[in-house]
Amino acid sequence: MKTYKIYCAGSFIETDTPHQVINPYTREVFARTWLAGPEELEQAITSGKQAEKAMKALPSHKRHQILMEISEGIRYRRRDLAISLARQSGKPLKFALGEIDRAVQGFLIAAEESKRLPREYLSIDWTPKGEDMEGLVRPFPVGLIAGISPFNFPMNLAVHKIAPALASGNPIILKPARSTPLSVLELAEIIDQTDLPAGALSVLPMDREAGNQMVTDQRIRMLSFTGSPSVGWKMKQQAGKKKVALELGGNAGVVVSSSADIEDAVNKCIVGGFAYSGQVCIHAQRIYVQEEVFEEFTNRFIEKAKKLRKGDPLNDDTDISVLIDQHEANRVEQWVNEAVEQGARILTGGQKTGGYYEPTVLTGTKPEMKVCSLEIFGPVVTLEPFGNFSQAVDKVNNSNYGLQAGVFTNNLQEVNMAYEELEVGGVMINHVPTFRVDHMPYGGVKDSGFGREGIKYSIREMMEPKLLIKNKDF
Repeated sequence: MKTYKIYCAGSFIETDTPHQVINPYTREVFARTWLAGPEELEQAITSGKQAEKAMKALPSHKRHQILMEISEGIRYRRRDLAISLARQSGKPLKFALGEIDRAVQGFLIAAEESKRLPREYLSIDWTPKGEDMEGLVRPFPVGLIAGISPFNFPMNLAVHKIAPALASGNPIILKPARSTPLSVLELAEIIDQTDLPAGALSVLPMDREAGNQMVTDQRIRMLSFTGSPSVGWKMKQQAGKKKVALELGGNAGVVVSSSADIEDAVNKCIVGGFAYSGQVCIHAQRIYVQEEVFEEFTNRFIEKAKKLRKGDPLNDDTDISVLIDQHEANRVEQWVNEAVEQGARILTGGQKTGGYYEPTVLTGTKPEMKVCSLEIFGPVVTLEPFGNFSQAVDKVNNSNYGLQAGVFTNNLQEVNMAYEELEVGGVMINHVPTFRVDHMPYGGVKDSGFGREGIKYSIREMMEPKLLIKNKDF
């Protein structure tokens, strides 16, 4: 069994609390690490605060060099990192490799953005009072950041906190999910080989007490959290005066117009609906199809869903595997059964075997059912017809969430209506809401979050603008 020391203030250490990591497919313990407690967190906070000055003083070329070295280090270990990720999470290897590739890209983007941090020159003489005066707005690092990342993208969602923090000159303490802590600890091994100032990064799997302190401790100047809405909004209430960025998921909607390329829409919705067993914040959960093409779309979608290959996530040809744990598989089964009791019909799937839940398609659902109103985080999709496009927009908006939406159409009027009226943070035209590349702004409205991720946009969240006014002749 391989062991992974945790990374505290630039040193790899053990604690008094060992932690076993379970492969959700085999249900066997395959690795061991440790949990940090209040003592280790205090050391990380103290060292992180001491590193603030050194991080702020790092010149752009040095930040760029460090971030490029990290990117190349991930690329060099690509397959080993992907196998480790798949073993922790049950994510099929093809998707695990894609996640590692995104981590490579994330640090590359951060390296480039570190050379062009935003600043603005202001002409002050718009009024007589401002004659012969000029201004400069320059962003400064906020200081020590706490990042909390979830299990479903254990490498890439941690990268979306670590990479912009380092690019913007901020130290960071990262708390990974306890079920999938190894990817970020392996990332720490790569980062430890660079010239990053001591104490600028800590990676601490934690117990609940220490994790809560990250939220409330006022020495930490910003909290960046990705996870469930119930936890995220509570953290915001407890965070005090620190800055907060929240990415909280959703129940993403897809609209398929009669003008769309149906085959293209089906192929993309299959991936959006069932990749990584639907354990994706922008999982294509609610699909609305125009009545004229509903039967055609449904028949093709079900046919392809039945062909998805299930099995060991370490097999190259596996499309879908187990959920992260038995509790989640049981919950998904309960929600589907509850929907059926309330009148929904299963078109395919609906069976659970251990931690594996079949790709499932429901119809005849109602907006108040959990499979529609909540984030199912499982391989379940609802298909419902609509009449005119305005009705479809209303159906998507009938949600407490608003992260991203997908719209398949070849009608420019429908494109414009979707962009103007959908209550979401991003609209994907002729693609599923699951589409994301790592330099685009990413975040939502309503219960889906607060602030934006995406490397450049995270950098903005992690900095504070400061104004300088002076006489032009000075």
